[in-house]
Amino acid sequence: MGYDNHELIQTELADGVLVATVSAPPINVMTGELFIELSKLSMEIEMDDATRVLVLRSADPDFFIAHFDVEAILGFPVKDPAERNSEENAFHAMCERFRTGSTVTIAEIDGRVGGGGAELSASFDMRFGGIETFALCQMEVPLGILPGGTGTQRLPRLVGPGRAMEIVLGGIDLDGPTAEQWGWLNRALPSSDLGDHVDRLAGRIAGFPQTAVQMAKQSVLNVGSLPLAEGLAEESYLFQTTLRDPAAQSAMRTFMANGGQTRDGELSMQRLIDSL
Repeated sequence: MGYDNHELIQTELADGVLVATVSAPPINVMTGELFIELSKLSMEIEMDDATRVLVLRSADPDFFIAHFDVEAILGFPVKDPAERNSEENAFHAMCERFRTGSTVTIAEIDGRVGGGGAELSASFDMRFGGIETFALCQMEVPLGILPGGTGTQRLPRLVGPGRAMEIVLGGIDLDGPTAEQWGWLNRALPSSDLGDHVDRLAGRIAGFPQTAVQMAKQSVLNVGSLPLAEGLAEESYLFQTTLRDPAAQSAMRTFMANGGQTRDGELSMQRLIDSL
């Protein structure tokens, strides 16, 4: 399928990796238009078997996604009392599609990310940031509101409740090294190396047997939704399912033929994996 109907997101698909580049001058604010395109993208990747890994990055070296459009928030209806809804709102649903879908999602963050942009990023499978440029800010509480796009729920699961309180209540800028130390970023890397690292990782994942990739992602996500005993039972089922995939049988035989379970082979495991 094509991804050519976006105006604020440029896309390029090659070898199973879809690179989506946000370009919404002047500072990549998540306007209603950008939100609609991101939401559409979250649906499109799940309907496209050719897209195995999504990399989301920015064309602006200073901003990944600044935050959700405050002007739009000021227009939200406030006349009637607040209500509790049993269904996800549209922003939550978008984040959950990126988080739980079978496509592996990677956010490459070179520059600032805040508010709704940070909440979207926190819903991705992995996040990598520029060590000199990365800055995360949940600025909602200083504005008199709170992170309403998954932030109060996703942040504590990534960094723990105490650190989430510091980020949310303090309205602080979190730098790259601290974000890596706290677990919000997988890694903080020099900006000059960031894109290459993400591209290599995305390419590797896209080249592995896809049943294994998708079911391993599903099993990891079960940590947040299932008790340990149930998670282990589901892991066992998913393992058995991958074992029946012809791609797994072929990869394991190639592994053995190329030196698996020999002394020299096992001392060069990275080379063995790269030969599959």
